[in-house]
Amino acid sequence: MRSIVFFVLGTAALWADDFTTGQAARAVIGQETFTAQLDQPSASVLGGVSGIAYSKSNDTLIVADSNRVSAAPLNHRVLLFQNLSSMLPLPGAQLDYSRKCPVCIGQASLVLGQPDFTTNAEPSAPNLTTQSNLRLPTAVATDGVHVAVADTNHNRVLIWNSFPASNNQPADVVVGQPDFKTASVPGNTPNQKSMRGPQGVWIQDGRLYVADTQNNRILVYNRIPTSNGAAADLVLGAPDFTTFVEPDLTQQKFDAKANNLLNPVAVTSDGARLFITDLGFQRVLIWNRIPTSNGAAADVVIGQPDMTSAISNNSFSIDPNDTNRVEHAVLCTVSNGKDTNGNPTYPPHCNATLSFPRFALSDGTRLFVADGGNDRVLVFNQIPTQNGQSADYVIGQLGGEINQASDAADSLRSPMGLAWDGTNLFVTDAFNRRITVYSVGANAIPYSGVRNAASLKIFALGAVTFSGSITADNYVTVVIGNSATNASSCTAPTASSTGASTTNCGNAYTYKIQKDDTLDKVVDALVSQINSGNSGSGDPNVFAYPDHIIEAVLLTAKVEGVDGNNVTISTTVSTSATITATTSGANLTGGGDASKLGPGTTVSILGSNLSANKVDADLTKTQLPTSLGNTTVYMNGIAAPLYFVSPSQINAQIPWEVFDTTSINVYVRSVMNDGSIVVTTPIAVTIVPQNPGIYTDTSDTDPKPGKIFHGSSQATGVILVDGSVNAGDVATVKIEDRSYSYTVQSTDTLDTIRDALVVQINQDPKVSATAGITFARNVQIRARISGPDGNGIPFSATTTNSGGSPQLVLTPTNTALCCANIAGSKVTTDNPAVPGETILVYATGLGLPVLSDDNRGFINTGTQYPQGGPVTIPVNFVSSLAGGKTANVLSASLKPGMPPGTYEVVLQLNSDMPSDPFTHLYIAQDVYISNIVTFPLVNPAQ
Repeated sequence: MRSIVFFVLGTAALWADDFTTGQAARAVIGQETFTAQLDQPSASVLGGVSGIAYSKSNDTLIVADSNRVSAAPLNHRVLLFQNLSSMLPLPGAQLDYSRKCPVCIGQASLVLGQPDFTTNAEPSAPNLTTQSNLRLPTAVATDGVHVAVADTNHNRVLIWNSFPASNNQPADVVVGQPDFKTASVPGNTPNQKSMRGPQGVWIQDGRLYVADTQNNRILVYNRIPTSNGAAADLVLGAPDFTTFVEPDLTQQKFDAKANNLLNPVAVTSDGARLFITDLGFQRVLIWNRIPTSNGAAADVVIGQPDMTSAISNNSFSIDPNDTNRVEHAVLCTVSNGKDTNGNPTYPPHCNATLSFPRFALSDGTRLFVADGGNDRVLVFNQIPTQNGQSADYVIGQLGGEINQASDAADSLRSPMGLAWDGTNLFVTDAFNRRITVYSVGANAIPYSGVRNAASLKIFALGAVTFSGSITADNYVTVVIGNSATNASSCTAPTASSTGASTTNCGNAYTYKIQKDDTLDKVVDALVSQINSGNSGSGDPNVFAYPDHIIEAVLLTAKVEGVDGNNVTISTTVSTSATITATTSGANLTGGGDASKLGPGTTVSILGSNLSANKVDADLTKTQLPTSLGNTTVYMNGIAAPLYFVSPSQINAQIPWEVFDTTSINVYVRSVMNDGSIVVTTPIAVTIVPQNPGIYTDTSDTDPKPGKIFHGSSQATGVILVDGSVNAGDVATVKIEDRSYSYTVQSTDTLDTIRDALVVQINQDPKVSATAGITFARNVQIRARISGPDGNGIPFSATTTNSGGSPQLVLTPTNTALCCANIAGSKVTTDNPAVPGETILVYATGLGLPVLSDDNRGFINTGTQYPQGGPVTIPVNFVSSLAGGKTANVLSASLKPGMPPGTYEVVLQLNSDMPSDPFTHLYIAQDVYISNIVTFPLVNPAQ
């Protein structure tokens, strides 16, 4: 099960604990899995959450379960998760498998704004505004004693003087309104006591701060109010408390400055500095000291290069008078390419830009910013001191220039609020109806570092095949390009000399044929040119290999995955040339993503410092261990079965139980030899229904030789059963001169017709029959005698109907039994496969197995499939191509006695295949194609 590969680890070699760009959440609150998105409110299911706060002294997380960005559902409530530490395990803790997802946690103990956990009604008359109800609360705050809630659509902030002790407990104090029954605003001219749509609230050192969002200001109360309708002591964002506010943002005329605000949505402090999230001006402002005067100017701005800019994702600028539209860097100073004129271009966003930021929070050293419009959280390791400073890490995206917003464990969609408990960063993920939890870890596993152990890397492949005759001075040219970088339409080069050249199609490799050449020499010459390239370092897109049996140049993409499918290939020959050059297609094909994984897949986790030692599991036992060499791998909190562990690679099985999710988190916990515990930063793994990988032999080149075995010691043949049921049709199978017939009844199915034929054929003295039940309904015929003596027994199949045309179709795949070998022996150059033979392919990643009654509950994670267990079928149809021809998939089932998650795929090769020591083979399910492997095949007729 161990595979050795070369893998670029990048920054994964750094072991220091820190946040990491692209890291996955280690836990989730509010959903039963990372991707569940349940929408019925309860004590454990959240809606479109926004505000969040944590009280260390009370060990309580407070969550506003509503928002102003239309993320449904709006539950109009605030939840308190008391004794949070008892629900959220420490990053280095060992986890118990006590529920479906042990890192999907949280059970609220108290609700405000609703009478119970399952009600989410919006307040209505006659109780539109009361002392206890809430209408779109969006922010919460606490100092460990008081609890404050921004009751946004009631234009007020409610204060509880002590932590609430019962559901729907009434507030003690209201500010922004004179009493608990009022929810009005004094027109467009605010005052010292009014609020309009407040979306931010914060308590620090006895002060109450309120982001009075629609009044474009921050209100500061020097003491936490104790009476209703109290007046604020200080205002920021405006020169005074009564500055006119234009509610229509399209009509507002003022520009961004250091002392004004436009729709601020959050205000926080670390006790020394003040941070205001200025949504409308696309920025976060920092005051290096707590302001003491109205309208005080900020000292530092994030998200903009200066205090007067207010552009969403202010990456670059273009002079409006420049007809060439040359980009000039603003915040994103690192170019991502060049335009058609050779001028540098810049990404639309980077680590320094912001788009509709929602929250900024400091832990006293770092600064975290919820960059809602970019679906990410920016992490600054130090509080910025320069305008437009770049963040050190990005959470929720794989990089500053990327936005892959989704519900995956490493993604976010419009993060709204942040909280910090000293270990964990809590992020409210509104459109995913969840709170994601992050902590620092050892960055030991790179992105996509969890892969199908059989395929690991899936490269795109292609070929140029030569035929015809040799004529001196003919030219043949192979052009290799890339549709991602070369012209969409290009001019074929005119062959005039041997060597490599560059065209708008890509790199052209031309060979002038000599009079003593052979096709072998032509192949070798072009392989040499391609592997040398224009600069001597080889073609930038492919490696080339010769195949002298079929006279072809085999091409393998240099980049793994789907990007390799962009590599283009074309050929030309000189006028009247007698040699022909045929490509396998316009592009290389077959490149795939081995990091998309089906449930039950055996995976390789690649990284560094993963375990202290190399330890192998005892594969003779029926159950794999979940701890090996003091190392455990957690997948959604489930301890995964382990095959072996080492510092750089761990092989494990993805639990079958994750079949109903699309993303899981994976991390490794290891106790090192000195007793220290190393926990890797979690990464996300995409879960798909299936993504097959075929096991291969170790090789330095791709495609690799597959682990392919001869399927039968007896000669075999197959008859496909298809068409439709038609009473009176007569199905006849003939073995030599012996016929076996069955007359179709009206109550039959194709399965019962097949089974009836099996019963009839089993009366034959020379052959036996079994029913093929997997994908191609078939009758499998086998000689009763082992060895080559059974080869050549003729058989045929026909259908007739005395009253008309038969509708049943019987199709023999060959005319005689063939291909007896030694069952289970490896296909090698000394013992190759032959056309029409049944071969065995071993693979993993074919997805959740089912029985004919769709029973999925009998497969145990980490357990060998038992001897004598019922035949299983993968969740989706399996097809195969071998040597460019369809191979019949006779069965694909979990193999008893083999390592957990291993499928045995039984294929019957096409009976008309040419000899080729590098015959290509793959299996496929839906849109997922396995790695392409090779095996030797010899056609005795050639």
